[in-house]
Amino acid sequence: MSEASGSTIVEGPLPKHQQLRELLIRQVVPGQAIPSERELMLIYGLSRATVRKAIDGLVADGLLQRTQGLGTFAVRPRLETRLHLASFSQDMRRRGRNPSTRLVSVALAKPPAEVVVALGLEPGQKAWRVLRVRLADNDPIAHEDGWYPAEPLGGLDQQDIAGGSLYEILGTQYGLWVDHAEQTLWGEAADGDLARELAAPVNTPLLVFRRISSAGGRPIEYVVSRYRGDRYQVHMELGRDDLSPANPTQEGNPL
Repeated sequence: MSEASGSTIVEGPLPKHQQLRELLIRQVVPGQAIPSERELMLIYGLSRATVRKAIDGLVADGLLQRTQGLGTFAVRPRLETRLHLASFSQDMRRRGRNPSTRLVSVALAKPPAEVVVALGLEPGQKAWRVLRVRLADNDPIAHEDGWYPAEPLGGLDQQDIAGGSLYEILGTQYGLWVDHAEQTLWGEAADGDLARELAAPVNTPLLVFRRISSAGGRPIEYVVSRYRGDRYQVHMELGRDDLSPANPTQEGNPL
């Protein structure tokens, strides 16, 4: 057990900034602010340089996050998902989190060209645009910008989209159970408007998923979901299907 095992910091072989680091790791509560640099200096009798070195190290390791004007916060553990066909609500329930939705808007609108092609719409045909913020245990995780064909989804704006899974609504109310999807992933940084929607600092890294979903071979969803990269991560299992006696790995070529 190190010298920082109690609640004091003493002279010794373990540097004081390292002792403070270990104290903070044990004491912080995910999502809550730590004491200010000045408070830590007074509590432990340390110099500002020592306190800052400990905090800078924890920020660099992803355990703390500075938010301008608010303070330094302990980072919540990232939610992890395996790539599979499921709604956000289903995904969160599987990991023991309580999903909820803040519905920003739902209305008929003219979709962009890529949505027209993906959903097989006629030129000039309107579609439902659904903007939502998705939460887990009331913590904003993702912003979704989704498009859905007006036909056969008549009256979609009258459904309880904020109260449950949209996939369940599509299935139970319209008989359209999503059974296939193609998904593309890339990275972005949150601009001012999106950062406010997600209660995140500007330029927070985002994991962006574009999903085109279908039910019984009919495209019914084009959605771009932007997940907070500091709250969410993706797990993938990878394999190779070209390893055979006819295609041996050549010496010197890494897998």
